[in-house]
Amino acid sequence: MTVTTDLQARPFSGQLRASTKVVHEKANHSTYMNALLGGELSLAGYTALAVQYYFIYQAIERAGDAMADPVGREFVFEELRRLPSLERDLERLVGPGWRNEIEPLSATKAYAERIAEAARWSGGFVAHHYTRYLGDIAGGQIIRRLLEKNFDLAEAGTLFYHFDGIGSAPAFRDRYRAKLDEAPWSEDERARVIDESVVAFEHNVAVFDELARDLEQYRA
Repeated sequence: MTVTTDLQARPFSGQLRASTKVVHEKANHSTYMNALLGGELSLAGYTALAVQYYFIYQAIERAGDAMADPVGREFVFEELRRLPSLERDLERLVGPGWRNEIEPLSATKAYAERIAEAARWSGGFVAHHYTRYLGDIAGGQIIRRLLEKNFDLAEAGTLFYHFDGIGSAPAFRDRYRAKLDEAPWSEDERARVIDESVVAFEHNVAVFDELARDLEQYRA
């Protein structure tokens, strides 16, 4: 059995995960993320990322609120909404006037624009939604524990990584993957979802790379 045939035999959620593995690893092992996960950055170094997440999730959640396609609506989970938590985090991390003090990086602007464009189709929206939220539920918990340990942030400052509303994280991820498998996309549309998910990961890498330009000022 060829690799291609083996991949096609998997459920769509498995195809999606396997097809994005390389670029996912590229994002996880970027210079910025290596420094963050290695405990090498100051709290300001993490705050710089949280600021960019605000603009990214603003774009995703606006797209979700505007989603009329019933297939796309299946992936709009109120319990996943991150903006309220990010707003509380930024008030703690930046200060009460945070809305007037933050701005997106050029890579973040490009990412948000891509989300808005891709979300005109349900599969494009799901590609960006999947790329961010499932990663936050799983790998994001490593960052949460690091922040709590290194900076004594019990709640505000790490609320972005609190998913209390979803119940069991593994069970929720299984439900999400089942929705991916059941979505009535054709093979060509599934290929488009995979391609857009790769694009989404590449945009994350671009944000991390731009953050890494200022890495020395963020060293702990």
